[in-house]
Amino acid sequence: MTKRLSFLSVSLLAIAMVSSVVLSGLVPTAGATSLTDPEDLEPGDLIRGETFSAVYYYGEDGFRYVFPNSKTYFTWYEDFDDVVWLSDSDMSTIQIGGNVTYKPGVKMIKINSDPTVYVVGMGGEIQGIPSEEVAEALYGSTWNQQIDDVPDGFFSNYTMGSDLEFASQFDPDAEEAEADSINDDKALQPYVTITITDNEYSDENLTVEAGTAVRFVNEGSSNHTASADDGSWGTGTLASGKNFSRYFDEEGDYDFHCKYHSSMTGTITVE
Repeated sequence: MTKRLSFLSVSLLAIAMVSSVVLSGLVPTAGATSLTDPEDLEPGDLIRGETFSAVYYYGEDGFRYVFPNSKTYFTWYEDFDDVVWLSDSDMSTIQIGGNVTYKPGVKMIKINSDPTVYVVGMGGEIQGIPSEEVAEALYGSTWNQQIDDVPDGFFSNYTMGSDLEFASQFDPDAEEAEADSINDDKALQPYVTITITDNEYSDENLTVEAGTAVRFVNEGSSNHTASADDGSWGTGTLASGKNFSRYFDEEGDYDFHCKYHSSMTGTITVE
């Protein structure tokens, strides 16, 4: 019977337990030569602010995604050459959408509190590896040097799949090739915009597919909101020029209004 990876000796796993370097410590701290306007951002851009050196991924859905540590970042990128800078105030207007997970196929992972080792697939799905033989078949003779520890607090970013039985059930190269970008890995889609003016919403009857992000942008001169009639969600007060995005994942009708102007109403239908 093959020996399960969950019972590997501490000496073997220790090879993979390299101390994590804080991502912010790796980013050049020199001032930006120029600041990028949020309207000029493109999906897939790497962004950071002026004061804090943490780098984020700007997604297709208009949210920014966090790299939990440098190990995660370097499964996707080799350096920081393409990072663009935003003013701190502009950075604060881009909502955080979640955490980036390891690029599929690049590394195996485990958590500090459990010795089980996993492969990482698309969308952050992980599958337990049953034996050293399977690990070697997947990642070669140096497989034990290709395991990273993921802090327990970030393990919830991953989705648990069924354990592997055979090496043929997972192809690291194919998984890596399929994940051309974080957008692809997370299956992010472009957001839909509802513009708010001082008289109305640009689309009072919007229909979207489940899993779509809707961005409310206040282009009026007064404060406005998009507040659910049943009180279940809302943008909060949006001053002129501000925006707020929300995912609509469940099918149904979502009626909303402006709490400052009762005549302004709308409905989002999610199919």
